[in-house]
This record gives sequence, structure tokens and C-alpha cells, in this order.
Amino acid sequence: MRLGLNLGYWGAGNDADNLELAKEADRLGFSVAWAAEAYGSDAPTVLSWIAAHTERIDVGSAILQIPARTPAMAAMTAATLDTLSGGRFRMGLGVSGPQVSEGWHGVRFDKPLARTREYVDIVKMALRREKLRYEGQHYTLPLPDGPGKALTLTVHPVREEIPIYLAAVGPKNLELAGEISDGWLAIFFSPEFSGESLAAVKAGREKAGKTMEGFDVVPTVPMFVGDDWRSLADQVRPYAALYVGGMGSRKQNFYKDLATRMGFEAEAQEVQDKYLARDYAGAMAALPVEFLDATSLLGPKERIAEKMQALAQSGVTTLTVSPMLQDLEQGVAALRTAVEALDLAGVGS
Repeated sequence: MRLGLNLGYWGAGNDADNLELAKEADRLGFSVAWAAEAYGSDAPTVLSWIAAHTERIDVGSAILQIPARTPAMAAMTAATLDTLSGGRFRMGLGVSGPQVSEGWHGVRFDKPLARTREYVDIVKMALRREKLRYEGQHYTLPLPDGPGKALTLTVHPVREEIPIYLAAVGPKNLELAGEISDGWLAIFFSPEFSGESLAAVKAGREKAGKTMEGFDVVPTVPMFVGDDWRSLADQVRPYAALYVGGMGSRKQNFYKDLATRMGFEAEAQEVQDKYLARDYAGAMAALPVEFLDATSLLGPKERIAEKMQALAQSGVTTLTVSPMLQDLEQGVAALRTAVEALDLAGVGS
């Protein structure tokens, strides 16, 4: 199991510290640094900045939003980042959610699985430097009734294949990730509850005639180091409440559904009810400490090492840690503790 670093969103006044964390992760031998986008900072600009200030660590999008750019534009971005970084780019893709897709990008959030399949098809075709000719339900290239012509990507990526990851939560999307991508970007991953999700991924791999060999299972896990893990769990509450309670609509929240499948149905409903009623403190308080502990790395180094062992045994191949907007000193200390804990756990690669 390798280590990754999730830097989250930029533009919140923590950009300088985030860059220093990425540079420290590079020095410590982390495998990859991921950056996110929603409706603030975009991931490609941030990743180019990180790549310019690091030497070995991969840079990955977690995620590039599918509704934000055409598949051809996504391929152009991937090829450019891979070239500028010397072959260090990993392309994470996701459909985002209905509120951002329709409210920010003006793209209908309909048939996300079919749209994702076509999107990845076109990205791969472009990166293979084939002429873009595609007839799908969502994308047609070139348009049949105009002057457009089938074009070929002019940039030559450093590698023949840029690894593609899908952010997936629901069973059908997990199966799709296994079938068409090189890795799964997971959230709220717990070794105890991972069997169902990984079974869906494996089903997708089998559908494509592949095994899990070489497939990268990449959960992002909040990490706080200290003696009292229960008090540290409180630091995760704002993040968890936002996703379980406020991401998506009342009818369609993938993260609430995931918490429900993990056995926290009543609690997840309470979190959502309170969050949507703008009782944010109540929503945070309603999160069970067991859920927060199951999906985070909390406590002293030895306790974190035990959790790392369980994560590796459950099938995680890249463990991405998130210091969650701690100050720079605490964040650097957390990264160093992660390296020490991985060594103590004996599951590093």
C-alpha cells in the first residue's frame, strides 16, 4: 500500500500551506498528491502549480468534473499536464452532483452512467491520438450537420496510457469504475464495510475480462494525530456533515445513501434533516462517532498503524490522507506520522 495526499480545494486562504504540504509529501516519498474542484478553484491549474514545485510525486485530479468540460477538452488537459509534469499526471473523473452540474455548469444530471462511459471512451480515444469519430447517445463527433471534421490530438503525452480513475459511490457506478477505469477514488471508506463496494468493482473488472491486479483502490481518509481519538473525531464532523447532510438534494444524496448502506440509516437521515434545515451544529452532533472513526485515521501513531493494516488487508492500494485544513505544522507532522505508521504497520510498498 502506498500513500497519497489529498489537498482538497484551493482558494480558502491555505494555498501556500497546501503547496508546502505537497512539497513535504514529495520529500517523504508519497505516491500522489490530489486536488479537487467544485465551483471555486479548478484542479488543472492547481496541479500544474504543484507539479512545477515538486520532482517525483504524481499529481492527480480528484476530480475533474465531467459536466465542466467536453471529453476532448479533458483529453487535452490530461495530455498537457502529463507532458508538463514529465509523466506524473493521474486523471480522476466524476459526474459531480445535480446541484453543481445543473446549477453551476448548466448540464442536466441525467443518465450519469451512460454519460461517463461515453466520456471515458472519447478521452481514451483522443489520448491514443486517434481521429475523433464517435456516435453515442450523449456525444457525437464530429457533428453530422456542419463543417466539423474528425481531428487528432496534436500533443504527444509522455506515456502511452494516462491512468484514469473514477470517483464512485453507488453500486452501479462502482461496477462501471471496475470495468472502464484504472482506479477507484473512494470516500467514507471503511475496511469493515468495504466488501459490498469492492465486490461491485470486481464485478466490473470481470465484465471487462480483468482481475483486480493493477487496479488502484484509493480512498481519501481524514487524518488527525493525538492521544484522544474521540475528541479528534470532532474535527471531522464539519466535513462529514457537509457530505452526508448537504451534498446533493433531499432525494438524491449519494453520501447519505452510502452511510445508510453502512448501517447508519437513522443517523444519516437525522444529519440530512438538520443540515437542510440549516441546523449545522445539530447535523454535526448527529453523526455517530463510530461512523467518523470507521472512515478516518484518528489517534496516536500506533492506532493509526493498526487501521492501516486493516485498510491494506481490505484491498486498499493507495491510502490518501487528508490533514483537513490543519495548520502547516500540524499538517506536516501528520504526513510524517503517516509514513512512520505505514512502516510500523508493515504494509508499505
